Amino acid sequence: MPKISVEIPQELLEDLDGHVGSDGKFVNRSEAVRASIRKTLDLLDEIDARQGRLDRGGTSGGETDGD
Repeated sequence: MPKISVEIPQELLEDLDGHVGSDGKFVNRSEAVRASIRKTLDLLDEIDARQGRLDRGGTSGGETDGD
């Protein structure tokens, strides 16, 4: 799996960390970020579909590996 690096404001990191760990929804930050990206892309695909911009393959661009 490719790795990327991002810079985010401290307040977003603190909010993210509140959802990570034994009391959170996610095991680690990476899983939380992946889930957020998936959710955002799904929402963008829904918007594109409503606007008639969605490709026949179900994505508005780029390749995914299904993870």
